[in-house]
Amino acid sequence: MEKAIVVGATGGTGASVTEELVKRGIRTVAFGRSREKLEQLRDRLGNPQNLSIAVGDAFRPNDIVTASEGANVLFHCANVPYHEMVSKLIPLGESVMEAAERLSLKVVVIDGIYPYGRRQMARATEEHPKQPHTRKGKIRLAYEKMLFGDRWSRAKVMIVRLPDYFGPTANEASYLGSTLEAIAAGKMAFFIGNMRIPREFVYLPDAAFMIAELAARNDAYGENWHIPGAGLISGREIVRIARKASGGTKPVIPLGRVGLSLLGMAVPVMKEVVEMLYLTEEPLVLSGDKYERLIGPVRATAFEEGITVTVRALQRKNDPFKGLE
Repeated sequence: MEKAIVVGATGGTGASVTEELVKRGIRTVAFGRSREKLEQLRDRLGNPQNLSIAVGDAFRPNDIVTASEGANVLFHCANVPYHEMVSKLIPLGESVMEAAERLSLKVVVIDGIYPYGRRQMARATEEHPKQPHTRKGKIRLAYEKMLFGDRWSRAKVMIVRLPDYFGPTANEASYLGSTLEAIAAGKMAFFIGNMRIPREFVYLPDAAFMIAELAARNDAYGENWHIPGAGLISGREIVRIARKASGGTKPVIPLGRVGLSLLGMAVPVMKEVVEMLYLTEEPLVLSGDKYERLIGPVRATAFEEGITVTVRALQRKNDPFKGLE
């Protein structure tokens, strides 16, 4: 991999993947809609010589083609607002794939676990049956079929699946991201779903490392890959660690179906979360066996360390003199 472009570089996964590629010395183009956010990302990474920025719209293939000059791998980290997933997810993917097809690029698509539907095995391998029962799960399955469809003969694609994630770059696209951000800021926080049942989360720097490892392997394309977290952890334990790191004691309120529905009257995206709450009650846990067998050891930072680093990074983001102790 000599040169890469990260589409959606200022999002949670995109920023983390961009940082990992830059660390590896790979010439990298950070692509996004906001010049301000792209420049902030570049500044945060120390203005490295091997990072350039490109402003454009991922829904316009020509914008991606122009920005991708000389690249051989495209990381598709862009996403759509939760409440627009059904109408915009596939058009976004088609735009990215059209650009990749024109340039014969390898494409690494970052996705989640929605297409699987309900848990059917203790640790879900890449062969877990895809039987989605939600609108979002069904559109994500249709998205996968589009990505692996016969219409793309020159672009090579892989899908990398993550559980819910957290990390210094995570944002509102992550259930946990907004919770940790509020705790870091010393504010009352909401926690989406059941706080008692342990479930899987992946630390974004770990995920980015494993994604980059996969992207460098020619034989990894054409398949699905799982990126597991460091194990299972309950919401209560997450809050304990985050409060310890932040020094805060403000309440953290769990949001179930009723709370999300009420909040959704003012914030549409919250109402859309309701149908996915089954994942907080019947957690689906990803197996890393395939990755370990064919690529190498799974990188798994302990939750205590990952959450602490995340909270203190969020504090420094808001106040450069906080979180340094």
